[in-house]
Amino acid sequence: MGGDFGPHCIVPASLDCLAETPSLHLALVGQTSVLEELISRYGRVDSARLKIVDADEVVEMDERPTQALRGKPRSSMRVALELVRDGHAQACVSAGNTGALMALARHVLKTLPGIDRPAMATAMPTRKGSCLLLDLGANVDCTAEQLYQFGVMGSVAAQSLGVAQPRVALLNVGIEAIKGNQQVKAAAVLLQQAVDLDYSGFIEGDGLFRGEADVVVCDGFVGNTLLKSTEGLAQLVSSRVEALCRRSLFSRLMGVLALPLLRQLRADMSPAQYNGASFLGLQGIVVKSHGSAGREDFRAAIRRAAEDVRHNLPEQLHSRLERLLATDQSTDGGIDVTTVDGMPSN
Repeated sequence: MGGDFGPHCIVPASLDCLAETPSLHLALVGQTSVLEELISRYGRVDSARLKIVDADEVVEMDERPTQALRGKPRSSMRVALELVRDGHAQACVSAGNTGALMALARHVLKTLPGIDRPAMATAMPTRKGSCLLLDLGANVDCTAEQLYQFGVMGSVAAQSLGVAQPRVALLNVGIEAIKGNQQVKAAAVLLQQAVDLDYSGFIEGDGLFRGEADVVVCDGFVGNTLLKSTEGLAQLVSSRVEALCRRSLFSRLMGVLALPLLRQLRADMSPAQYNGASFLGLQGIVVKSHGSAGREDFRAAIRRAAEDVRHNLPEQLHSRLERLLATDQSTDGGIDVTTVDGMPSN
């Protein structure tokens, strides 16, 4: 029910994904009457793979996380997360209030042992393909230990995407060891000491887009600013190219000849292709879509969640975290890692 366009975008995007992926099953959580009316506009729907779960309360986009956590026990966001917690769904996808989704996810699903705070991560386009950027806004202020944890989680997530030995870097104002604030410098020391982690040092913003790392770590304030700036720049370049192609008869002719290449470039750089940020560090899969996501964008978020399910991302994170964080936690009084019958216990 959240996001700028709510179910008017999410319902058709969901039906598109069902049509393209026969193994997919979806539960639309929200106000039943609204969802049923929208679904009816699209004709016959496979009821065996699409169901509606009623939730009469809605978390507004400008609502405080504490209000969503304490005052709306029947919100669509909370009910969706409870479906994951109780094993009735394998992932939750939302375009709603980011702060509320993070607070509810931590409360309902809990974090993995050894993780203070979950981090939002998404793929960013680079010259060599893509890299994983985290955090994207879930944690505006971060300690060195949390940045270290983000690096560990990002490395595991990148491996699930097919990178055998991910290069992890810290986003900084320079690559020299003397540059940066105290949190970034301290996090660099922790990452350098990590076992079985390929830490490549500091990276600047231009290095990210050159593909000099597979995982780039920063706090949520910096990450969100970088993400939104990148999206704005992509839109600017696209609009400028279109304007140039309309400037004269010759430029129109050249634009027609270059049209296939321009369309491919737009598709490669489209924010829709990279929509869907995974919440890493939870005992369950949660994917956050942009609030302004359209139909195509939300399809990408659903696909991102399906990929996380296929790779069993929380279990992969849990097994790696036990090994990578154990030494650090045993020496600095950090969080104790415990398991019950092989499953994480918080």
